[in-house]
Amino acid sequence: MKSPLASTPQVATSAGPGPLASFLKFVVLGGGIGVLSSLAVPLLATALPWAVANAVITVVSTLLCTELHARYTFDKKRSAHWREHWQSAGSAAAGYLATSIAVSVLHLLQPSPGLLTEQIVYLTASGLAGTARFLLLRLHTFATRHNRDTPRHVPQRTPSPLTIAA
Repeated sequence: MKSPLASTPQVATSAGPGPLASFLKFVVLGGGIGVLSSLAVPLLATALPWAVANAVITVVSTLLCTELHARYTFDKKRSAHWREHWQSAGSAAAGYLATSIAVSVLHLLQPSPGLLTEQIVYLTASGLAGTARFLLLRLHTFATRHNRDTPRHVPQRTPSPLTIAA
């Protein structure tokens, strides 16, 4: 008789390659786009308020990164679905807040920081937010479920001999 406790539960597992390989891909793709974004924000900020420039670049880079991460970082070999874009946008919004707060605090402490100082603060905040974003994308957004297509087995309780006798 097979034990009902021996059934394998359906749980989310991390997606794609191992954690180190996917983190390296995330750093190269997301970090590359992040560095380009960090150069684009101050350029766009010459025409718009800094927070607006950061928001515009964040939206564009998030859409691009979500596609790249779906296809390459987490090896989905397909375009990101809407759910994944929305979840990714949520993590990007947190990153936007982190970078905006960090640069705003810098401007409070030093009213006219140099571009290098602003970049160091922006990239540090972006790196910390990116690490948290990687964990969220890997463990939740792009995680896969084992046995998704098989019906869920609900173990039937068979009465024990003691229950029948009672």
